[in-house]
Formats: sequence, C-alpha cells, structure tokens
Amino acid sequence: MIPDNLSLRLRLTLLLLVPLMLIAVMLGYWRYSVAKQTAEILFDRSLLATALAISRDVVISEGDSVSPATRKLMDAVANSPLYYHVTGPGGIYVTGYAYPPVRPSRQTGSPYEPDYFNARYRNEAVRVMRLSEVSQIDGIVGDATVTVWQTMSSRIDFARELAAKAAGLMGVLLLTVVVVVWFGVSVGLRPLHSLEEAIRSRSPGDLSTIRRAVPREVAGMVSTLHHLFTRLQKSLADHQSFIADAAHQLRNPATAVLCMAKAAQEAPSEADRQQRINELVDAARMSTRVTEQLLSLGRLQQSEVNEGHDLIELGSLLEKIWSEAAVDVLDRGIAFEWHPAQEPMHVRADELLVSEALKNLLDNALTHGGPGLSRIHVGLVREGDLAKITVANDGNRLSSSDQERAFSRFVQIDTSRGSGLGLAIAAGVADRHGGSLSIDTVDQGASLSLRLPLAV
Repeated sequence: MIPDNLSLRLRLTLLLLVPLMLIAVMLGYWRYSVAKQTAEILFDRSLLATALAISRDVVISEGDSVSPATRKLMDAVANSPLYYHVTGPGGIYVTGYAYPPVRPSRQTGSPYEPDYFNARYRNEAVRVMRLSEVSQIDGIVGDATVTVWQTMSSRIDFARELAAKAAGLMGVLLLTVVVVVWFGVSVGLRPLHSLEEAIRSRSPGDLSTIRRAVPREVAGMVSTLHHLFTRLQKSLADHQSFIADAAHQLRNPATAVLCMAKAAQEAPSEADRQQRINELVDAARMSTRVTEQLLSLGRLQQSEVNEGHDLIELGSLLEKIWSEAAVDVLDRGIAFEWHPAQEPMHVRADELLVSEALKNLLDNALTHGGPGLSRIHVGLVREGDLAKITVANDGNRLSSSDQERAFSRFVQIDTSRGSGLGLAIAAGVADRHGGSLSIDTVDQGASLSLRLPLAV
C-alpha cells in the first residue's frame, strides 16, 4: 500500500512505475527465454554447418586433414572452443579429438539425421551434434560419422548478452516514462496549486464561492468545499443572530427583575413589599424560562441531524413531563387530561430537545390560553408510521392561518408575556427529527400536533 501522506506527484509516479516494473520483469524473463531458444537454434545450425564442412573435407582428402576454409569457419562460428571427432567405415578413427562425448541414452530415429544431445566433456557441459553419412575413404565404402561439440557457456553468454541489451532498452524506456510522468504530473497539478493559492490568499471572513477553473477530477472536492462554506456561513450568521436575540430578550427580564427588587426594597408597607416580592418571583421565573428557551434554541441551532439520537419511548417520556407539569396546572384551577397510547411508541431523537419542545407546547397553552382557559387535553396516538402528540386547550383561539407567524422566533399572536420562542423551538425540534408541528383546525380554543417518525 502507498502511504496517504505522500505527495500526489509521487503517488501517481509510483502507481505508474510499479506496474511497469512488473511488466518489465515479465518481459525480461520472456526475452531471456527467447534469447536462449535463439542461441540454441543459431549454435545448433553452426554445429551442423561445421559438421558438414568437416565431412566434406574428410571425403575429399580421404581423411588426411581439414581444409583451411573449414578451420576458418570453425573460428568464425565459435565463441568458445569447438571440438570434432571423425570415424570412417567400420568405426575406424580418422581425425579430430580422440575421445568424443558419449550420448547419455540410445539414439532414436534415423542414424543419417543430425543428432543433437547434451553431455559432459572434461567436467564441463557441452552441446553435441553427431552426423552419419555414407562415404568412401581409402577405397572403403561405409558410414562415416562426424561428431562436433562445443561448451554450453558460449550459448549462455550469448543469451545473456541478448537479454542484457533488451533489459538496457527497457531500463531506458522506464527511466523515460518516470521523467515524463514526473514532469507531466507537475504540469497537470498546476491548477491545484492555483486553487491552493486562491484559498490561502483569502481573509478569514471571506466564505464566498471560489471563482477558479479546476480540473474535472477535483470539481467534486471544490463543490464540497463550497457546500461547507455555505454551511459555515449560515452557522456564523445563526450564531450572530442568536447572540443578538439573546442580548435583546434577556435585557428586558433582567431590567424588570432589578426594578422589582428595588421596588420591593422601597415598599412603604409590609403588604406592598409582599406583593412586590411575589411580582419579583414571577419576573425571575419568567427570566429563567426565557433563559432556558434561549439555551434550547442555541442547542437546536448547533445540533446536527441524527447526531446523538437515542431510542426513546414517547409514552414514558410524556408521563414524566406531564407528572411534573400537572401540579402547576392543577394549582391554577385548570383541568388536565392525559390520554396515553395503547401501545409503546419508540422514536430516535434527542431527549433533551424533544422534552423542551413538549414543555413549550404546554407552556404555550398556559401562557396564551387567556382568562377563559379551563382545560388542557394531551393525547398520544399512532398515525401511520408517525407518533402524534396533541396538546389542546379551550382558551383563546389559534387558527391554522396564523401558523407561519406563530412559529417564527420572537413573534407573538397576542400581547401576552411570552417570549415568542416556544413554538419556534418546538417546530425546529420537529423539523430536525424529520417530523412536523402543525396547528389543528378546531371549533374552540387551540390545538397543536407534534409528529415524529417512529423508529423502524
């Protein structure tokens, strides 16, 4: 494996060079095999030509000598010592070296055809060619046999020389390929260097689209970078907006708490002091609630889709939330009804965000229900592959036509003391989990339904 931290130019060079080297090794082995076969053919033909020349000279001179032309031929074709042995009719020794190599096995085929075999001569491997012909020497007619042999080293050296030349040629070609690829990749990577320079020269606050032509192979990477810039720009904008909204929303409750605290301190009587202390507690509670909602809004903006989601059983979660809220609802003289589902309903969600959304739906009913609020109804039912949570009340009417304004941040349909964040957070939580929040059409009061996908 090639390490990922290598330069792109080096990686491409290695990816091209390694297969070429493997191919070169295979071609070198093949070329050496072909060279050996070629050497076998050439040298065997040389042995045959030498044997025929010696046979002719022996017949002409009737066994006296080998002609100078034949000796010249032997010197020309031999890169190593070439030996010969001639016998006349009846196996009588005629000329040449006295003891020729012995064939390791019996000859097959016609005795008048060239017979090639490998043998040992003076502890050295040799290639032998034996040829028999009908001849007349000293008036005697019979088979004359010429045996010619040569050491194998000359053939091996010849094959190696051919293979070395081929290897040298392939080496030059490989070196040429490396040089061409190295500089070719350098030229091909110039658009990437230009892209790098364009990104490096940017200021930290410049998240605009990169206006630079890039090769098709890196267009996807640049597109992903643009997408990341867009998300980062939106995240920064949301963050700045959140800081501005939080500063604005916290200023009023904090100022109110301070004013009420001073008013309680300067109360002319004990009864006035107690009344102002109660108002101070309400203002502090309101300030705490606004702070909690702002923190939930910040968490909602920073969380990613499906990040950190656990398997939650909605029935149990709702039981916990309603049991904590029911005491405060009943203390206000408001009837509270809870209708759980007939079966367990599991969803994959961020438990804190879903809990905050449900609390906001209940808080919305209490805050905006008005003086006519007398009953709050909460139900959980299955709706296809969705879990539907409905929070309804008989107070002030909320129409589905008001949904866009009601779900906007810091917007209130009436002039109540709410922060304008509750329904916006609930709608954001539903959207982040692939669900929805809607205002139902009812004859009296208001009804909101939060839908979440059931876990598969």
